[in-house]
Amino acid sequence: MQQLSDLHGRVATDLRVSLTDRCNLRCSYCMPAEGLDWLPGEEVLTDDEVLRLIHIATSRLGVDEVRFTGGEPLVRRGLVDIVAGTAAMVPRPEISMTTNALGLSRTARALADAGLDRVNVSLDTIRPQTFADITRRDRLHDVVAGLEAAQEAGLGPVKINAVLLRGHNDDQAPELLRWAIERSYELRFIEQMPLDAQHGWRRDEMITADEIFASLDREFVLEPASEPRGSAPAELFTVNGGPATVGVIASITRPFCGDCDRVRLTADGQVRNCLFAREESDLRTPLRDGASDDEIAERWIAAVRPKLPGHGINDPSFLQPSRPMSAIGG
Repeated sequence: MQQLSDLHGRVATDLRVSLTDRCNLRCSYCMPAEGLDWLPGEEVLTDDEVLRLIHIATSRLGVDEVRFTGGEPLVRRGLVDIVAGTAAMVPRPEISMTTNALGLSRTARALADAGLDRVNVSLDTIRPQTFADITRRDRLHDVVAGLEAAQEAGLGPVKINAVLLRGHNDDQAPELLRWAIERSYELRFIEQMPLDAQHGWRRDEMITADEIFASLDREFVLEPASEPRGSAPAELFTVNGGPATVGVIASITRPFCGDCDRVRLTADGQVRNCLFAREESDLRTPLRDGASDDEIAERWIAAVRPKLPGHGINDPSFLQPSRPMSAIGG
């Protein structure tokens, strides 16, 4: 079996698959209120094409974890079938999904039965008005119901990803952590990244990891977790002696690019070897032109090989990717 290795010795074993660029929320740090111009339907990979590329990655290239992302993956009509097809592969990868949880209360059981192992849910606040302000939708109750359904369906550990925004929810970290611990959810705070469609991200407006720690330290005792971090993006800390933990993903102020093991496939079949890459490698065209699995695998290997040593956000020459997060996948 070949590997998706780069010139700096890193090997990609974690595949993030964006199933759609569409989303049913309009989070202010992701896209404008009116939404975006979605990909034309003919440019989006079909279910069979998605499964073929995943099979090439898992059977030929050493990928052992697949995470479905978006946009919002729950709006993809073939999601359950794609999960089932992935779960039937040999070797079978670990299968997870990042979601806003709208509609998860209706689909969690079917997804679990199809083979989904766990979910990460994006939730920045537990206050209905703040949720509506950030997402431009009054849907907090649906997210809460989706979290409960995921836990009942065994899609655990259920993780929550939260972004703190200055002037919106930057005072809410402790209450969000208490709420998550009471319900046995695992909370991860993420520094806001320059991936918004509006290109409005500003470093001086971002809530840093140090600010997150300062907020939590006022109410909790945090100690570094004993388990090794490995390639995981989150630094883990026990809360008040454990067993509960909280994670902080400090992509900007404490980058972890040297341990990155991720590669991304966009909904229109482009390989991105970094979340912040300015270039992509096309797999959709050769796929549709009749290329063999071996030929596609070689193209994938070539796409990952020149991956840069870091994302370069802290370099004055950094340029934000032309695609926003909704079109890249997390």
